[in-house]
Amino acid sequence: MARTVWDSTVGKKTVMAVSGFVMLLYLVAHMIGNLKIFFGPEEINHYAHWLRTVGEPFMHYEWTLWLIRVVLVVAVVAHATSAYQLSRRDIRARPTKYANRKAGRSFATRTMRWGGVILGLFIVWHILDLTTGTVHPGGYEHLHPYQNIIDTFSTWYGNVVYIVAVVALGFHVRHGLWSAAQTLGVGSRSRDRALKTVANVLALLLTAGFVAVPVGVMTGVVS
Repeated sequence: MARTVWDSTVGKKTVMAVSGFVMLLYLVAHMIGNLKIFFGPEEINHYAHWLRTVGEPFMHYEWTLWLIRVVLVVAVVAHATSAYQLSRRDIRARPTKYANRKAGRSFATRTMRWGGVILGLFIVWHILDLTTGTVHPGGYEHLHPYQNIIDTFSTWYGNVVYIVAVVALGFHVRHGLWSAAQTLGVGSRSRDRALKTVANVLALLLTAGFVAVPVGVMTGVVS
């Protein structure tokens, strides 16, 4: 039964919607955590340590954090796989491109696929930069995100990569949230305007919240 659901277009869209919501919840929490940098190094460094002790003593050190990471990896893989397969299915069903773009399609809608690719590449870079320190431009310090963040956003390429990815994220959330609501049956004619407003506001808040960090470093507010 699970294979039948997965093989169907509706099943893949449902997987995309549910995995998208999981990632969206994480993004909101991650943005709030990032903003702690404006309260000083002690605040955000303590937050980094707290993330590893959540659930103690029932959960061992870092177990909760690793559980969250596993859930996120599953969500990302499920989202990307279903998106790719739906895209290939769409191409097979319509091998000839439309002569004209569909009327009423927003920029966010038209760039969903490329936005997803940008975000996928960014996730890899972001992990290698601020989680493992592999490509970090400074002397990476474990459990010292304040200095690590300053190191990253003290480079021009760190700012460019991050801001481009965050803008792509905003467009992705703007269209994806509304689309997911339709897939899960939450949307309706009477709710469409409200759902689009929520999607627009949330996308704007996430973009502004994430961009605030590199801007804070660039302007010297965070130093």
